[in-house]
Amino acid sequence: MMFKLAVQNVRRSARDYLVYFFTMAVVTALMFSFNTLLFSRDLLNMFETAGIMEVMIGLATFFILLIIAWLINYMVRFILEKRSREFGIYLLIGFKKKEIAKLYIRENLILGAGAFAAGLVFGILLQQILMSVFYAMVQMDYHLHLEFNKNSLLMTFSCYFFCYLLALFRCKRRFKKMNIHDLMDSQKKNEEIKESHERGKRVLLPVSLVFFVIFGLFLFCYKNWDTGVLVLFLVGLVLVIYLFYTGVSAWIFCYLRERRDGMYRGNTLFLLRQFSAKIRTMSFTMGSLTALFTLALLGSAVAFMFNHFQSEILKDKYPFDLQINSCDPEDDFRREMELLEKEADVEEYYRYCIYENGTNQMNTWLYTHLRLFGREYLKEDNTPDFEKIKENGDMTYCDLDTYMCLSDYNHLRKMIGLSEITLEENAYAIHMKERVFLETGDFSGELSIQGGDGELSFAGYYTEGFSQDGHNGGDYLIIVPDAAIKEMRPYYAELAADLKGEAPSGLNDKLDDLESEGYKYNNQGQVMTEEAAEEEELGNFCCGSDTIVVYAMKNIVRDNAIPEIKYMLFAIVFPLFYVGLVFLCVALTVLSVQQLSDSAKYKFRYQVLSQIGYSRGEISGIILKQLLWYYGCPLLAALAISGVIAVYTGGKFNFYTGIKTPGFMYFLISSLFFMGIYSLYFILTYIGFKRNVEK
Repeated sequence: MMFKLAVQNVRRSARDYLVYFFTMAVVTALMFSFNTLLFSRDLLNMFETAGIMEVMIGLATFFILLIIAWLINYMVRFILEKRSREFGIYLLIGFKKKEIAKLYIRENLILGAGAFAAGLVFGILLQQILMSVFYAMVQMDYHLHLEFNKNSLLMTFSCYFFCYLLALFRCKRRFKKMNIHDLMDSQKKNEEIKESHERGKRVLLPVSLVFFVIFGLFLFCYKNWDTGVLVLFLVGLVLVIYLFYTGVSAWIFCYLRERRDGMYRGNTLFLLRQFSAKIRTMSFTMGSLTALFTLALLGSAVAFMFNHFQSEILKDKYPFDLQINSCDPEDDFRREMELLEKEADVEEYYRYCIYENGTNQMNTWLYTHLRLFGREYLKEDNTPDFEKIKENGDMTYCDLDTYMCLSDYNHLRKMIGLSEITLEENAYAIHMKERVFLETGDFSGELSIQGGDGELSFAGYYTEGFSQDGHNGGDYLIIVPDAAIKEMRPYYAELAADLKGEAPSGLNDKLDDLESEGYKYNNQGQVMTEEAAEEEELGNFCCGSDTIVVYAMKNIVRDNAIPEIKYMLFAIVFPLFYVGLVFLCVALTVLSVQQLSDSAKYKFRYQVLSQIGYSRGEISGIILKQLLWYYGCPLLAALAISGVIAVYTGGKFNFYTGIKTPGFMYFLISSLFFMGIYSLYFILTYIGFKRNVEK
């Protein structure tokens, strides 16, 4: 009998709380598909950096567990309050508390198991979509096949039902403390509105709005960010969100009590009373939902930033099929070429040198003028700190300025499909990362580049992608005529190669292994100790000033490196989408369930409207307005807050990566993605609300 009653109640609950059931199924599908990535043997064997994926998905799962536990606990408590009168009647007819608690727990377990089973079916499909997208991102072929990993299933099951059991355990404790009177009055108590100091609280609305403006100005104007300041900023922002809803609630209450003229226009009075009753009982929940919406928007915006980076920048960063660096300028790369002859189909080799002339004026200017370094390399009197620059602790640039002769430069340009340049015998040019040049502008007037016959004149900048993360200099190269390079000394050697077709998988690793097996020799041909070799190498090794995505390697095979980098970016992008999507669905579930469960109570009010002459279409319009107010309040607040933060973050991201897309575009794309899911939940709620009112 109890089981039959439980099944009957589950059917009713699944119908009344379909949005909740749908969300739990979606969460199960997401958890299962992402856990598949976590335990996939193919991915673990494919990339050396596979551990990044494990860490990021593990971190994402932690935050998702917290929010799912909150959702389940919220819904179990919410449904209990809605059915409290029913349980009170059970007690009246002779049921024991323990029996009612077991019945309710059994119902929730059946409901949860149904959502879990439905989610697994959808998760298998989502798994294939996710794997296809992943392989496409890393430029590899994927053949559809089911990968039902038991570890993935076990982890999904454990996380899911741990949250359920925790919520049900807390619910069981509440049952023990309740009596018939509490159960019969529980729903009524939930509807009570406590009024206290509403006129005073009303001022919290303008105060919170002022603080929002202050936070925005602080975000764009404050320069000395650190972990402590960031935490204080976020805590303050969250507190202001809650103050905002307290102020909105008090303002609406005072507006109605003062009987302003505007409240009698059209349906305003009816809608304000509906909205005020809800927001006053849910001000804390609305603040929490706004915070979740904000996190979801920001997470997806940052994900779109990294996704745009990997699709736009990587090919420019690594234009050569293959490049090998050697700290020894006399290196002939014989062993490397022998390996390449065996492993790849090489169309052309080109060996060349990067030169130095004993100066570091270019490095000094960049260290003391780029915003990235701030005042790190400046003394208190704003003069360069040459001792610190000489230490070269971060190895952004080499110890000395890096030069290339014109003939080598033109040959390399021809290899990657760029046109050759010409220089007068007494001129020089600078090839620089476009990102750096956009910040520095023309600073050639502050340089004095010497050639064999005196100072050279400046002939122009070039900013095409040219592998300037340590191979062809760090951020820059000074291009001089061949006659001028004869007066300089070789600094380090480079080998560039043009391959026919794609490079074989694992070629980069084989080149790295070859280097680790070899010996380092000094200028006298003697084998050097490992410590001596490393000390010599540090002087002519650099990695450039990129900060967000850095991949500075001595051996770079483009067809191996780009998938590796895309995998690292994938490990950031997908968990951010994962967290953002779950946060969004959880918040929308709370909004939808609140309205759908109250639709029975609103039914009488809308029947009254029908009896006083409102048509069915007019009532549908009022329902639409009511839901728009209810859904729009947290939406607009979240869009305003996340919009400011996303624009700031997008601008910084563009500054450090060199992407030209306006910062607000990431937020716009994220908002469109967000609004698509938001609209789906809104439509489902509107249809369900109308059905319950008209039934």
